[in-house]
Amino acid sequence: MSLFPIKASLGNIVWIEPNMLAIGGKVRITERLPTEDQLALALTSIPAGPTKWILDDLIAPSVIVKDIAEVPKGAEARESFFRWKYGQSLAVEGTYAVQGLSLGEQGWLLAGMPMTLQETWINLAAKLGKPIHVMIPRWLWLYNRAAPTREKPGVLLSLCQTENGKFTGSIATWGRTLSLVRQWPDAANISTWMYERIEPTVAYLQRDGRTPMELLVWGPDNWPTGPIPHKVFESIIPSREAI
Repeated sequence: MSLFPIKASLGNIVWIEPNMLAIGGKVRITERLPTEDQLALALTSIPAGPTKWILDDLIAPSVIVKDIAEVPKGAEARESFFRWKYGQSLAVEGTYAVQGLSLGEQGWLLAGMPMTLQETWINLAAKLGKPIHVMIPRWLWLYNRAAPTREKPGVLLSLCQTENGKFTGSIATWGRTLSLVRQWPDAANISTWMYERIEPTVAYLQRDGRTPMELLVWGPDNWPTGPIPHKVFESIIPSREAI
């Protein structure tokens, strides 16, 4: 008897940022998060089947929590505990759906989004025959695609352009594994990101003996030369991807 691998199925990408919606290779500019009508219209343009939703980092904020000694047993107790810890760490308002991922010695990665928004999108996608198989923040999607293949410790910069050359976004760092996530909802220009956000993060990592060796940048088409060698992602949003 021979065994054969089961190939991952392809799913359509739904890419959402506060000022942009990309589905099926088409980009739609929006003034804010897309409405249900805008999403429904865009979803009807792609084939039926599972979808993978990539969300702007600030739609689904993330935090690494290192003071969790033990998590409760049972799904409901664990979900409640993660929601409490997430709200305590980020001081978010309202009810959030939160997922936790163990990072071993590095602690727990908690990622969440407003529960009402999540339920609205899940129900809409299911109703239109495009059920959500994966929902992930942009920085984590980039990290999963790039960081695990890197041999050097590094920094990932995940940015979303707002206006006048300013960006919101995240910094994620890794050594042997993901070690730090910092996020900024207030938009800033590239110079501010360089000198007030990246450099202090790098200095913190150096003091901790985790000096990064490279910087990966998503968002801007160009990035100025700095103390760390950098590479800019080709900003092409895929229309389909394995899920």
